[in-house]
Amino acid sequence: MDDRTEKVAQWIIDSQRTVVFAGAGLSTESGIPDFRSPGGVWDRYDPEDFYYQNFVSSETSRIKYWQMSTEMYEPIRKAEPNPAHLAIAEMEKLGKLDCVITQNVDALHFKAGNSEGRVIELHGNATYVTCLSCGKRYDRDEIQEQLRKTQKAPLCDDCSGLLKPATISFGQAMPVRETEEAYNRSSLSDLFIVIGSSLVVEPAASMPRIAKRSGAKLVIINRDPTPYDGMADVVIHGSAGPTMAKILEQVKLHALKGMASR
Repeated sequence: MDDRTEKVAQWIIDSQRTVVFAGAGLSTESGIPDFRSPGGVWDRYDPEDFYYQNFVSSETSRIKYWQMSTEMYEPIRKAEPNPAHLAIAEMEKLGKLDCVITQNVDALHFKAGNSEGRVIELHGNATYVTCLSCGKRYDRDEIQEQLRKTQKAPLCDDCSGLLKPATISFGQAMPVRETEEAYNRSSLSDLFIVIGSSLVVEPAASMPRIAKRSGAKLVIINRDPTPYDGMADVVIHGSAGPTMAKILEQVKLHALKGMASR
């Protein structure tokens, strides 16, 4: 057993406030493409076309946006949680998770079993749609079916407002409540575990720094090096799923030993 995974497991057991910070690496291990990588969606579309201001001001932009968004949604709709998602959900069941702060929009933490109160979605959620005027919420699949029939940008059936997937677009403000809550939880954590994030997208990438400066132990689990590796207490360059499965196995083993010794 890697002594790093054993060390992280012991820290989880000893921690009172473990915060998990989840990035795109979790999604790719569930078969959701990294849309920014070569051959991804952004190779076929110009991101400038999808700025929020264009969406609200142009019917043509809205139609193009929904075409792009539909292409991105299909793999999200089919995806299932991987061992890393399941391990994070199990941490909550064991009472060892303060919250998970996620940059992902695929709702896989909920599919894995995390409760809504434990998940902070910084970039929104692609599995539902909201009206930009009245806030009414729609199931995404219902709207996708409507799109297939009409090929037009959908409108709210209550107020005729513009409908948009509940994700943060280019040029759209970060959600105030979720961002403030994420910063607050980061500053109060005593263990901060980054999983599958390159830690280059701000403002989210600053949260590990806030946690570390507030006294938390910092763990980074990512396939590639990040700008924060030098600051971390433990760095594991590897896949999120197998690594988290090993850590959780150790957490459970320690927990069983603790119960046996009582």
